[in-house]
Amino acid sequence: MSGEKKQQKAVRWSVFIPAFIIIGGGALLGILKNEWLTEVCSAIFGWSLKSFGWLYQLVAIFCLVVVMILTFSKLGKVRFGGRNAKAKHSFGSWFAMTLTGGIATGCIVYGANEVMIYYGSIYGELGGYGIEPLTQEAAMFGMGRVFYNWTFIPYAMYSIVGCAMAYIYFNKKEELSVAASLTPLFGQRVKYGVLRSIIDVISIVALALGLSSNLGMGLALIGSGLEAAYGIKQGPVVWITLFVIITATFTIASVAGLDKGIKWLANGTSKIFYVLLVFLLIAGPTVYILNMMNTGIGYWGDHFLSWGLDPGNVGGEALVTWWTMFDWACWIAYAPLMAIFFAMISYGRTIRQFMIVNWIMPSTFGLIWFSVWSGTALNWQDIGKADLIGAIQNGIAVSGLWELLKKMPISFILIPLIMITMIAAFSTTADTMSTTISQICTEGSSYDEEPANWQKIVWGVSIGIISVIMVIFGGGQQGVEGVKYLSGVGGFCVLPIFILQLASTFKIFFIDKIIEDVDDVVDVEPQVLEEHAKA
Repeated sequence: MSGEKKQQKAVRWSVFIPAFIIIGGGALLGILKNEWLTEVCSAIFGWSLKSFGWLYQLVAIFCLVVVMILTFSKLGKVRFGGRNAKAKHSFGSWFAMTLTGGIATGCIVYGANEVMIYYGSIYGELGGYGIEPLTQEAAMFGMGRVFYNWTFIPYAMYSIVGCAMAYIYFNKKEELSVAASLTPLFGQRVKYGVLRSIIDVISIVALALGLSSNLGMGLALIGSGLEAAYGIKQGPVVWITLFVIITATFTIASVAGLDKGIKWLANGTSKIFYVLLVFLLIAGPTVYILNMMNTGIGYWGDHFLSWGLDPGNVGGEALVTWWTMFDWACWIAYAPLMAIFFAMISYGRTIRQFMIVNWIMPSTFGLIWFSVWSGTALNWQDIGKADLIGAIQNGIAVSGLWELLKKMPISFILIPLIMITMIAAFSTTADTMSTTISQICTEGSSYDEEPANWQKIVWGVSIGIISVIMVIFGGGQQGVEGVKYLSGVGGFCVLPIFILQLASTFKIFFIDKIIEDVDDVVDVEPQVLEEHAKA
């Protein structure tokens, strides 16, 4: 029956063709006019973040405040699908898909690297605050800043639009699309005609650019690891080989479907994350890690408002524009379509459960992850066990990780394991997103129906091609600028849509009447029924 449904679903050519042309055109320009493309993306990237940094900061704070209200108020009791709806996925599988689908390679790429860049002020990050590099205050600043960039604020951006999308789809019975999330503001007319297509095309392009950037940084990191650990020089052959492996992995998982591919890959990847955390906490300077976690949280808390509202006037361009604003742009680039994926797997859950799994738990994981990796990096740099700053200065911005791993016990196991984990982590994000893009490009798409496999393959391969082209031809001071610009541009393109989604979210939850009674019920997994029975 499901196969018949797939065959009956028509392709939304008004979305597919423009999005494919733009993305394919970007890939072609990357080959023929890469220098020009990099310059254009760089100009847009820099101008957007410098001109609208204030707006990015206000949006970020707004997301955090609204998510807190939704989580801890009586609105948290509202259930997606109605009072009697039962969840389709177990808590364990749900969190695994959320965690690995949202962070991709980011935590691995920057777990040890970002704090060292701050600590050493490698690119001038401490200049705005007059903090001396390699001091105790620089260490505290570095810990606090990575907590700020990687925990509760960015996950609030995902969670707020994901929550709204789930409510609009399951409770208000709107279609599963970005345009539908704006119906509370503009009514049904936003779902028809050219406007609907434009909204969805922009969202797809923004996500594709962000995902390409993420994969590009992953390729750069794995390539630097192969060079540092095994003496294999980075170059087009290495990057293309990695591109083929990664693209094949996430494309196969996407084609296998949510239950057989994406869920399986997410569960496996999340378990590797947990094992790595436990091992590194034991193998690393445990007491120092715990102390720096407390210190970092305190420093972050003391500077929360000044950091949260600073568009760069205080912290400076090197820190605020090229790190925090870049991070916000990346998260926003992902948010509209990530919201659709989060909505697809949240049937039967309450708003509070949704926020716990999509906001609180990933943010807490981020705190622990960066405490372990960043704390170990700071300690070993300070005692002279590993020179991560030197590795970054002599290589690229992501080279410090391998210097750290080489000093670990059983490094001969850890280094290839980290490489495999990176491939799996990115693949988990990429397969969920290629599936989501395919959903948007399908007429009458439903959360419990898989889109056509050929679409998943087309989008997966296209995203991979852009990333490898930008890595090969678009280097820079930090080694990954060419691909970083893509995320910045993608985030800026989708920023107006994201802001409208926030306004829509505010309206449906704080102005409109809340809908709690919905009749439709779907099949659930046996283990989920057991969860409800125990509860």
